[in-house]
Amino acid sequence: MVQSMIRALVAVCLISLTACMGGESKVEQGNREGVLHYGNGSEPQGLDPHVVTGVPENKIIRTLFEGLAVKNPYTLEPEPGVAQSWDISDDGKQITFHINPNARWSNGDPVTAHDYVWSWRRALDPNMGNQYAYMLYPLLNAEAYATGKLDDAEQLGVQAADDQTLVVTLNAPTPYFIQLMDHYSTFAVHPDTVSKFGGATDRFTPWTRVGNMVSNGPFVLTEWKLNRYIRVEKNPLYWNAENVKLNAVMFYPTENLTSEERMFRAGQLHYTNEVPLDKIPVYKGMDNSPFVQAPYLGTYYYLLNTQKAPMNDVRVRKALSMAVDRDTLVSTVLQNAYVPAYSITPPDTLGYFPPKTFGYDPEQARQLLAEAGYPNGENWPGLELTYNTSENHRKVAVAIQQMWKDVLNIDVSLANQEWKVYLDSVNQMNFQVARRGWIGDYVDANNFLDLFITEGGNNNTGYSDPKYNEIILREAPKAATREERYALFRQAETMLMEEMPIIPIYTYTSKHLIHPSVKGMPSNLMDSLNIRYVWLDPNETLKAE
Repeated sequence: MVQSMIRALVAVCLISLTACMGGESKVEQGNREGVLHYGNGSEPQGLDPHVVTGVPENKIIRTLFEGLAVKNPYTLEPEPGVAQSWDISDDGKQITFHINPNARWSNGDPVTAHDYVWSWRRALDPNMGNQYAYMLYPLLNAEAYATGKLDDAEQLGVQAADDQTLVVTLNAPTPYFIQLMDHYSTFAVHPDTVSKFGGATDRFTPWTRVGNMVSNGPFVLTEWKLNRYIRVEKNPLYWNAENVKLNAVMFYPTENLTSEERMFRAGQLHYTNEVPLDKIPVYKGMDNSPFVQAPYLGTYYYLLNTQKAPMNDVRVRKALSMAVDRDTLVSTVLQNAYVPAYSITPPDTLGYFPPKTFGYDPEQARQLLAEAGYPNGENWPGLELTYNTSENHRKVAVAIQQMWKDVLNIDVSLANQEWKVYLDSVNQMNFQVARRGWIGDYVDANNFLDLFITEGGNNNTGYSDPKYNEIILREAPKAATREERYALFRQAETMLMEEMPIIPIYTYTSKHLIHPSVKGMPSNLMDSLNIRYVWLDPNETLKAE
């Protein structure tokens, strides 16, 4: 009897350290006050929608800004945002967005179609250096303008018919275009505010700081304590404010997964960005577990800098990829929490299945390395694998480092970098091999394949193939049927994997610890957070049984 009581007490303490120490936790206080405490991964690079590129930034920006359309978190279908409705022409090449007359910037200014014209021109301006500019390439003349081949922004396929009517002209029918309206690269920014703190295309100016930012989303920025937290509070001028149930969200940088998991157990977080790999079996074994895992439209892979030796030799790139035993990696290090990947596009992306052009093949890997001039690792010049700070990334890197040693007899060093430094290294192509993950911005294979168009903002490999560009940018958009379009995608993806500018490792699943008081945050394929749906139930507590 005594032992049973002790075991029960230990179980309760495992779930909530605060309960054993006494006092009200942040989660309990947050449930009372309507404040969500959210583990967000890394400290954000910034909050300018036309500058940033990462998932940590995405979660924050989508509370501060709203696009023409937003994603329903249950269905992922587009629903009204700044645009209360839209019309698509019979040929699919013109979309007319009708701006909600009640949409307001946080300073009280109305959100207008002219704001979108100004913002999309900014996003596509070559001087902006927007790595996501290619997301708007379906727009008429967008590619030519973004690449400096066209100087006249008036020729872009975005026009304001009046304050409430935005007319968008596309190069070709684009099935996923409305989905793009919920991606921050297509968001409008407040022109006068951006201009007040610098030029329209200046990067990292003070306009995004507390007290300066003017935004149009359900929340406004009220605090930013570097490497501690970002606080956003409910925006009373938001057009749908009456249906926003939270009063505030606290975003915490939680790169250290062990610390993040402890914060959850101590009642300091409602939600964790990740879960340490070695804790997954523990949480899976619990009754009423807060562990939530779901399919996730994303691929974890290694970027290969094809412009630096020895990665400029396709035989070396293929050898490294074929020497990775993904099945063993997933079943051991990754606790069967992921699916081995052999392509950039996740399988069954809206019915698209990518080609598999290679597998784990130690003999072929050794032969290719020998043909490249490094038989059994002789004369190997060395190689460095760069990854951003994360215990899970480190474990994967160490395991693959050992596989390369065992199969190819080569030494690879590991370089751990803080998020902003890592992003700079990748963007400047100051690496040989670098960890990378890509999460779908919309549910379509194009979102993965257009990463590798020549000089694309997120193509940090040096890979360039005019035929690949032609297929992705021109042939596939004009395909008459889905089957024809997908056949073109498979052709392009086969070309990509034959050149191997990346090493696919695994297909993601989302994995979080979520307090039962959190409502309106369903699992979905994109792990998409729509904050206006979220609310907290103070009657729900975390139980250990």
